Amino acid sequence: MTSNELSNVGNLRVDEDRLWARHMEMARIGAIAGDGSCRLALSPEDAAARSLFASWCKSAGLSVNSDRAGNMFAVRPGQDAKLPAIAAGSHLDTQPHGGRFDGVSGVLAALEVIETLNDAGIDTIAPLAVINWTNEEGVRYAPGLMGSSWYVGQISDATLDATRSADGAIFAEEVRALGWHGDQGQQGFAMGAFFELHIEQGPLLEKLDRQIGIVTSVQGLLWLDVVVVGTDGHAGTTPLEHRKDALLATARMIARLNEVGRSFGPDARVSVGRISTATNGPSTIVGESSFVIDIRHPDVATLARLGENCATTCRDVAAESDCLVTLTERISVAPRMFDDSCITALEGAAEDMGFSNLRMASGALHDASNIASVVPTAMIFVPCRDGISHNVKEYASPNDLAAGATVLLHAMLKKAGLSGG
Repeated sequence: MTSNELSNVGNLRVDEDRLWARHMEMARIGAIAGDGSCRLALSPEDAAARSLFASWCKSAGLSVNSDRAGNMFAVRPGQDAKLPAIAAGSHLDTQPHGGRFDGVSGVLAALEVIETLNDAGIDTIAPLAVINWTNEEGVRYAPGLMGSSWYVGQISDATLDATRSADGAIFAEEVRALGWHGDQGQQGFAMGAFFELHIEQGPLLEKLDRQIGIVTSVQGLLWLDVVVVGTDGHAGTTPLEHRKDALLATARMIARLNEVGRSFGPDARVSVGRISTATNGPSTIVGESSFVIDIRHPDVATLARLGENCATTCRDVAAESDCLVTLTERISVAPRMFDDSCITALEGAAEDMGFSNLRMASGALHDASNIASVVPTAMIFVPCRDGISHNVKEYASPNDLAAGATVLLHAMLKKAGLSGG
């Protein structure tokens, strides 16, 4: 490759209009009111999205195949077929009231990288791949991140196959019926590196006026199941000072837990999103209440201390409220650090292309956090308006999406190598 051709590669940018048009076309599948999307994993809408994506990949000259979990791999050959692919992608399934960008942007940005290289006549030494991971959202089938969890060996073949959806479907049967049950086993598709572009799902990039987030890690997660036991009673006859109100104690715990989270600084996250009561009556003093504490932090030691403080707080409030409390750990996921060389490739690409950028941790789990356990991995964030996601109002601008895809393009080229370069 001549020096002039190399210079042209360095200035290469994706087609913003094509990338945006693909987003809008995909959004018509499972469209809901308010410009939202509903494509639950392996539903008819997800099947239609997969079919459209596969047709675009084939038109771009990619071979498309799948594995046991229905993960889709679209491959562009490289000069050296023996090398593992440099891959990028995310997921096409959405939340029930999801938006047009969560997940899908990572898949379409990766495809746009391929099409930009096709347009420019640029070949790579290593193959390139675009991936759609199955059931990231975990709505119809649980758990979430299912396709990538199986890929790295966290879920067995038998467990995967027998998993039932909320509406009674069996995973293996449904994947076969849709035509995406492939022969590849766990890690059957070899990757030399993996990148995932995603909307930030938070307000930081927009607040700081940065166009690109270079994601260095995914913060750890701890879920604590909490059961508070008091005494059932009549709301009209039991004096306030004689009550052992489990729901009141729960409310006090939640308020105090928020204070605990704030005391650990801006990186801490402590949330309660669901409460259940044993009676659920309008004129009953609640004798038993339960809830889940969602605790997150990017540092493993701090996450452990945060969990201990939350547990101690619940015990203290229970004692103050004359109630009993039990706490059980449901989920514990350690923080995941991304690969230094992949982070450097992304950061270098952002700097070379003149995009303002910021190193940051991800507050949400992503398929990339699973893949990082077996493949060098990193992520790109692009801003989303007001930090909103999992919501029909979710929005990322065409310019920001194209900037992220351009960074992805040059990072993938860095890893794959230029044929003839």
